Amino acid sequence: MQYSIAFAPLVPTLVLWIGLGAILIMAVVLLLARARGAAVRVVALALILLALANPSFTREEREPLSSVAAVVVDKSPSQNFGDRANQTEQTRQALVDRLKQIKGLEVRVVEAGQADGETDGTKLFGAVSSTLSDVPTDRVAGAFLITDGRVHDIPANAAAMGFTAPVHALITGRKDERDRRVAIVAAPRFGIVGQQQTITYRLDDQGVSGQQARVTVRRDGEVLNERPVNSGQTVNVNIDIPHAGPNIVEIEATPLEGELTPVNNRAVVSIDGVRDKLRVLLVSGEPHSGERTWRNLLKSDASVDLVHFTILRPPEKQDGTPINELSLIAFPTRELFQQKINEFQLIIFDRYARQGVLPISYFDNIARYVRGGGAVLVSAGPDYASTTSIWRTPLDSVLPAEPVGVTEKAFTARLTDLGKRHPVTRGLEGANSDPPHWSRFFRLVDTRNTTSPALMEGADNKPLLLLSRQGEGRVALLLSDHIWLWARGYEGGGPHLDLLRRMSHWLMKQPELDEEALRLQIQGKDLAVVRQTMADTVAPVTITSPSGATRTLTLTSGDPGQWRATTSADELGLWQATDGTLKALINVGPVNPKEFSEVTSTTDTLTPLTQATGGDTRRIADGSGVDVPRVLPVRSATSFRGDGWLGVRMRDASVVKGIGVLPMFTGLIGLLLLIGAFAATWVREGR
Repeated sequence: MQYSIAFAPLVPTLVLWIGLGAILIMAVVLLLARARGAAVRVVALALILLALANPSFTREEREPLSSVAAVVVDKSPSQNFGDRANQTEQTRQALVDRLKQIKGLEVRVVEAGQADGETDGTKLFGAVSSTLSDVPTDRVAGAFLITDGRVHDIPANAAAMGFTAPVHALITGRKDERDRRVAIVAAPRFGIVGQQQTITYRLDDQGVSGQQARVTVRRDGEVLNERPVNSGQTVNVNIDIPHAGPNIVEIEATPLEGELTPVNNRAVVSIDGVRDKLRVLLVSGEPHSGERTWRNLLKSDASVDLVHFTILRPPEKQDGTPINELSLIAFPTRELFQQKINEFQLIIFDRYARQGVLPISYFDNIARYVRGGGAVLVSAGPDYASTTSIWRTPLDSVLPAEPVGVTEKAFTARLTDLGKRHPVTRGLEGANSDPPHWSRFFRLVDTRNTTSPALMEGADNKPLLLLSRQGEGRVALLLSDHIWLWARGYEGGGPHLDLLRRMSHWLMKQPELDEEALRLQIQGKDLAVVRQTMADTVAPVTITSPSGATRTLTLTSGDPGQWRATTSADELGLWQATDGTLKALINVGPVNPKEFSEVTSTTDTLTPLTQATGGDTRRIADGSGVDVPRVLPVRSATSFRGDGWLGVRMRDASVVKGIGVLPMFTGLIGLLLLIGAFAATWVREGR
């Protein structure tokens, strides 16, 4: 219960001040003149002025509010090293019990710092702010952090906390911990395929000095380099970028004797391989309706450097036109097919037949180019079944089918069972209906002795699209020259862009179009395993987490040619998957998480902030177990720590439950006071 006096003036405040001044002047004059009844007159005037001020007695009924203390428990992965998890739970239980024994103190406990693959580092002060966000600052008694000291969102100063109360840190772990880590100093994010990139790393040992480790460098699981490295030494390593997409580089050091954890002995760098330019050579036979389909497709891709030749005047053509009147460019056969053939990632023959332009020996060069890793695509028309077909050259050794004739009839292309599984043709728009929602073709080259199964078929179930691997290279054979009908929108057209682009990218060895592949993908907080295969069954997949724990997943069939399974991605770092034949790698979260960069416990990082708030940072582990200090309530102080104890700042906050008001000069009471004052003046004057 609290009592006070409140004023509700009946006149403006300025009038009261003027009246007070006048009364003071009159009092001085009366006193100096030694007039009779001066004191009584002054009192009477003062009562009149007080009546105008309208004072009231007030009585407040208040209910005290509890002070609030936050306990933030660090649950980050580094808290699982050594005996920290056990120390944390013992400290949590003892601390909460002691805080709850303090009368008028509310305790809020929150866990923070869990690794979720989206945040980097341990965030404890964000948890403090969110826990106390609905508490007025005049009720905050303090905050306790149970952590190993590796916190990555420490405010710049005490004022940034948003409240004036002590912050205490109870540090898990032991003082004499040792650990080894591989630190990435510099690493590129991208690299040109076929070129080298340099990664700089350093070997750091904490708690010891003068040590040496053997460091192994791997790319996509393949060992590239192995060498001894001294502690504190910085090393540069050159990495070849062999393919497009992620190139996962692992740098792993041998363990340090007695170290805290081997998890950070390995660092991961993901370099995205990009192609500078995909050089494509397009050779067209005599002009035809679909010639620009290939040109438009390839020119629309900014990553493609296209060289296109159309044979307009073969050597045997004699029409009497003088040479000096011809504006045609001679076909640089020797330069393209002998000197610079290996500079092209893909050679396309679009309705090309032998016309005396390319000597037979050059076709032998093309066949060797394919076996050595090159790619050839043949878009065939009647030329492929003619006597001048490129089949009747040394190129027949790599082409997947022998031509025997031409079928001239309307048909709708369809996917074969294998075509429904193959990444090049799987899921083409309109393919799932029967017949597919595609325009018809009207010509098909008949073949025999096919060396690979068809992905698409045409009239009378004859092969339409064949993909083949030859040595290190790849070959595609499209047995109709009417794909341009899809491009022109005839009868609704068809998915020519998707088909031709996928086919070209498969030939140029884009990894996402491989028939047999094992991939790992991040889906929210889960890790998805995707197995691409042309087979009817797949083997179980073994998953290895960053900490070395393994789990076996059985995959289930999804889309045709794809098998899937998911598992929880509950650790940050490099995950591996293998089915005994294929291997896949993926990094979850930041490439090199702050959580594992420094794992030894420390009091140094939090001490400046805790002491600035009047709190303290101290270790809880001693030789015999866990020593949790006493917690004492402190009403008013600048320091909330002492030998064997920590303090919380108890507040005097309260909320008003009711108010009583008794006016002093209203009604009978005021009337009696004023009458009494004038009566006293009259009596004094009458003497």
